[in-house]
Amino acid sequence: MTERGALRVRLDSLTREIAKFGAVGAVGTLVNFGVFNLVRHMTDLHVVRASVIATVVAIVFNYVGFRYFTYKDRDKSGRTKELTLFLLFSVVGLVIENGVLYAATYWFGWDGKLQANFFKFLGMGIATLFRFWSYRSWVFKALPARETVAHAESFLEETATATATESESESDEPPVVRRAG
Repeated sequence: MTERGALRVRLDSLTREIAKFGAVGAVGTLVNFGVFNLVRHMTDLHVVRASVIATVVAIVFNYVGFRYFTYKDRDKSGRTKELTLFLLFSVVGLVIENGVLYAATYWFGWDGKLQANFFKFLGMGIATLFRFWSYRSWVFKALPARETVAHAESFLEETATATATESESESDEPPVVRRAG
């Protein structure tokens, strides 16, 4: 595989990962907003407390979605460490998400229903960027074997191409390139 082909494979893989992350995140967003507005409508809790409850419910939903859909092919050893890191980074995301809502509500006095939903959404967007980076970098790590296999396959293809080119220059017969597999 050429360097350009390897780059294309990586970009395709990243695109699929982002799409799956986005799908789980979109449903998690609906869960988050649904629980947030339900708690606000059904209770007298302050806006940020209702948001924290909704975020915790969405975190549980998202873990299941990420582990069994988005990152199902990633390393599954060390689940305790994975869950601990997931919860740690999720709490940081929770603070980012609800910190934006807190600032809008208590510092600027923007506490109407539409304003609360807008600033919750804004906080979720900022927290999502952090979560995507942290989950893929630290929590759901790629298995090193995949990268090693891809590198080995590209090396074998380059070697076969080089050998075929040398054979062509030495004889008039077309080269036979065999691929293991």
